[in-house]
Amino acid sequence: MKIDLHSHTRFSDGHLTPSELILRAHAMQLDVLAITDHDTLSGLDEAHRSQAEQSRPMTVIDGIEISTRWHAFDIHIVGLQVDRHDPLFNERLREQAQTRNERAEKIAHKLECCGFDGVLDKARSLAGVGQVTRAHFARALVEYYGVGSVPNAFRQYLGKGKRAAVKAHWPSIETAITWIQDAGGQAVLAHPAHYDMTTKWLRRLVAEFAAAGGDAIETQFPGMSPDKQRLIIELAHENKLLASAGSDFHFPSRWTELGRRLTIDDSLTPVWQDWACIPSDSTKDNP
Repeated sequence: MKIDLHSHTRFSDGHLTPSELILRAHAMQLDVLAITDHDTLSGLDEAHRSQAEQSRPMTVIDGIEISTRWHAFDIHIVGLQVDRHDPLFNERLREQAQTRNERAEKIAHKLECCGFDGVLDKARSLAGVGQVTRAHFARALVEYYGVGSVPNAFRQYLGKGKRAAVKAHWPSIETAITWIQDAGGQAVLAHPAHYDMTTKWLRRLVAEFAAAGGDAIETQFPGMSPDKQRLIIELAHENKLLASAGSDFHFPSRWTELGRRLTIDDSLTPVWQDWACIPSDSTKDNP
């Protein structure tokens, strides 16, 4: 089985529509794909309709990636197997959408003070049906204002402590876990090696996530060094967390691709061990 449990569409900061993402997943021979847009479930209905039109079988997992605040860090919690029709969950996510809108307006104001007039409209045009994120502002700076690259846009303007950085009032990790589990899902600590923190703080993050009732941790994802992977596997064992794996796919590139190199270490228990959609004898087979 080829499984990828972290991907994005144009309903957040991905470049593909849900239908295009489904076609990409088939091209990469995926058997299971979780769509985990930032703070929204809006792309899932289209994804399921698209999959229903395919002749090749593939399981689409309803997911989400919720933004949270932990000390001075923005931490992402992936929700897997959530009920996308749950009224309470959707109401809670509308609060997240409002927070994102308010943050976008503040970022735009700061960027305009830097000389980028009209940047909010351009970011919105890039976002299309999706919510405006920092990634859309970064793309706007590159495509319309001559900033050299998306990483440069973050280094110069949008990153932590830069001129257009805005802290969002995200919910706590505990709150995100509650939201996900109330909607019938499992809470997964996303890409733990990507946060700009020391090993001491990472250990604290994982321990507090587990103590708050978190279910799993992503132990395999692109761009992770072997040393970091060994640490994440160790932390998963120490905190009795299930293991998840996802590409965090946003668009095709040389660095990330759906389903690429997502094998979970044999010593860990996969988050999908009890999912009815995945045969029990395939839990370790994710080439």
